[in-house]
Amino acid sequence: MLAVAVPRLEFVQVKKMNLRRPTLCLAMLFAGASQASAHEKWFREAETYVLRWDLFFRPLPLAFVGAVLLTTLAAWFVFRWLGRGFVPGPERFGATADRRAALYGLIPAILGIHVAVPMLVSGVNGELFTPNNKLPGGWVYLLGLVQMGIALAIFYGALTRIAAVALAVLWFAGIFIIGLEQMLESSMYLGFAAFFFFAGRGPISIDRLILPRLEPSANLMEKAIPALRTGLGLSLMVVAFTEKFANIPLASDFLQRYPLNFTAALGIPMSNETFILCAGAVEMLVGLWILLDIFPREIILIAWIPINLTLTVFNWTELIGHLPIYGTLAVLLIWSLGRENLDLWLRGLREGPPDIPVSDTKQTQT
Repeated sequence: MLAVAVPRLEFVQVKKMNLRRPTLCLAMLFAGASQASAHEKWFREAETYVLRWDLFFRPLPLAFVGAVLLTTLAAWFVFRWLGRGFVPGPERFGATADRRAALYGLIPAILGIHVAVPMLVSGVNGELFTPNNKLPGGWVYLLGLVQMGIALAIFYGALTRIAAVALAVLWFAGIFIIGLEQMLESSMYLGFAAFFFFAGRGPISIDRLILPRLEPSANLMEKAIPALRTGLGLSLMVVAFTEKFANIPLASDFLQRYPLNFTAALGIPMSNETFILCAGAVEMLVGLWILLDIFPREIILIAWIPINLTLTVFNWTELIGHLPIYGTLAVLLIWSLGRENLDLWLRGLREGPPDIPVSDTKQTQT
């Protein structure tokens, strides 16, 4: 088990400032986001905390959710009207089509590392995907071994698509062994399963060298990034409810042990409950915008810095657990919209940085 050294946080008191409402809203956004990155269930015994929907169906939590939905609706209309975001993509910084295609060819290998490492650690520790999902009884040996085998297959790119199917089966098995709530929180692993089934492991893999008949078709490759995006978006949205909106007692006890509510230091003190609802709103907003592909680069850049603020508090457990999130956010940050980008994606997957074509004939596609 990875040891986590968690020091008590002490915040320097600053003089109260006369802040205007926009500054207050911005501070609330970042305050909420900084705690959103810390998964309460990873660092607390969460079995005794059941979902409290009675605490969610109150005016204040419903107001936060309503604000997120209204903001998302407005952003959706603006994004569709503009047809693009405000943050430029790699092509605006001089990246040529050849280099973008080469980078896309590397993405399956990069994501393979990001998802294989936490799965290997979880398997060794007798967990399923995340630290709070302890495998019971004999399942710790069987599913721990299966999880590590899948991780190694994805890491090396050997029988990747078969491993992806096994990963999806493992996720569904977790519903009956661990619980539906916990598996929904880990929806991003189901997204990774879909991604590797649709995309394969790309040109930097054992599959490409000696198992070309297992490569996916171009039609399947086009579905890989939407599947990856959907998995992460769902995970963030579910956690917003299961660890915050509908589990305020868990989040409150978490803040009692780890005093991350630093709003008093900003001169805008909030109660712990309001701080928790801010965190849930930010997590829901980020997840929803990623899921619906609304200003993806903007929302990723907004969330990136605060989502890492607690890394020095929760150390290796949070770093390793968040690797799949980091990898997905990085891919979505460089991803562009349109048919031209999809063609570069297909070209990168089928040719890649080294000149190793997927196959000489279309008949070998599966």
